[in-house]
Amino acid sequence: MSMDKISFFDQIERNKRNSWILIFSVFLFIVFFAWVIAQVYDPGFTFIFLVFGIIFSLIYTVGTYRYSDTIALKSVNAYEAVGDRFSHLRNQVEGLALGSGLPTPRVYVMPSADINAFASGRDPKHSVVCVTEGALNKLSDRELEAVLAHEMTHIRNYDIRFVTLVAVMVGIVSIVSEIFLRSMWFGGGGRDRGRGNALFLVFGIILAILAPIIVRLVQLSISRKREYMADAGSVQLTRTTSGMISALKKIKADYGGGAKTKVNAAVAPMFLADPVGERFVNLFKTHPPIDDRIKTLKMM
Repeated sequence: MSMDKISFFDQIERNKRNSWILIFSVFLFIVFFAWVIAQVYDPGFTFIFLVFGIIFSLIYTVGTYRYSDTIALKSVNAYEAVGDRFSHLRNQVEGLALGSGLPTPRVYVMPSADINAFASGRDPKHSVVCVTEGALNKLSDRELEAVLAHEMTHIRNYDIRFVTLVAVMVGIVSIVSEIFLRSMWFGGGGRDRGRGNALFLVFGIILAILAPIIVRLVQLSISRKREYMADAGSVQLTRTTSGMISALKKIKADYGGGAKTKVNAAVAPMFLADPVGERFVNLFKTHPPIDDRIKTLKMM
């Protein structure tokens, strides 16, 4: 993959288009869910359920989209990189932002011994970059700069918006599953509501079983080309492949025994490297194999 074959502008437009498609898909899913509930309980209340579904979908989708960075940071217990301790990190991010023509994102640190990083936010003006404590402690300045440049490329390409909306969609599926499961306990197990409630409970059990699979399939639907392009963007910003290659080698060694910090499956695609490590077969991974990424970088 050579630099002249990569169209960052095409990637930006594609991500913007796909983001709106995802928003619309999330909206339709919640409305469909409301319709199903109405059919199970009482078809006469279909209109009421649909109105409720539309209102809920608008509030949930818009709210999660608007505060996506805050939600992602809280999910990993990240804290803001303030004070003299992180001044060098902030300076690196600011320098890369100037070099890429982007607004300087807010900088956070994730309490984890793993080497990793991610970017989040609805657009470059409302973006954040988060690195793990492991990355700060184990990477050299050159390697850390390459990792930060990788994340800045995700911001520039609007990958952060698309991946965030994927996480929103996955979150809705999980919420639906949780509602169904809780109804089994608080709805009397179907004894008082007859056949409609029984169908509701059966549907809930099916969703509860399928939810983890759906989460994984959504993750797999995210194009692996995004990571290759972000790696290439890192090279473009730092003017060298050595930093990214060296960082990836350290990440592979670091994850050799598995991840030390558990990460929610819904946010896993946001990270520089798959947070579950290299233990699983490539078919079920959200990221390209690190060896393939290194091989591609060496060809640039």
